[in-house]
Amino acid sequence: MLVRLLYASRVVDNSPAAIDAILAQSRQHNPGSGITGVLCYGGGIFLQAIEGGRSAVNELYGHILRDTRHSQVELLVYEEISERHFGGWTMGLVNLSKLNTSILLKYSERPELDPYAVSGQVSLALLEELMATAAIIGRA
Repeated sequence: MLVRLLYASRVVDNSPAAIDAILAQSRQHNPGSGITGVLCYGGGIFLQAIEGGRSAVNELYGHILRDTRHSQVELLVYEEISERHFGGWTMGLVNLSKLNTSILLKYSERPELDPYAVSGQVSLALLEELMATAAIIGRA
């Protein structure tokens, strides 16, 4: 059974090296676990969608909850799915610094990433639009 999990967290260390390390670890671990997804980062906040088998996704989320690189981890969406939306990415990345702010304004009050201030479905819609507009990079 496939599931999709969407969560938000605050980044403890927002240096480029720390963000790159998290992304590299995801890309190394996820293919063997059948996990795909996308990571959106901006303003010290992660918004991440993870898709895969229920056990693998649950195990990964448990790891994220214990990972000291994240704080204020909050589950936004957990749902059974019939197909993946982010199947082309072991872990795609959205660089919000290069994004047109009008996309963010479409989904929130201010032109910044703040999944804590909107519903999980709104955050998921934002990720889907970013995918549709080719804002997600790094198919590796």
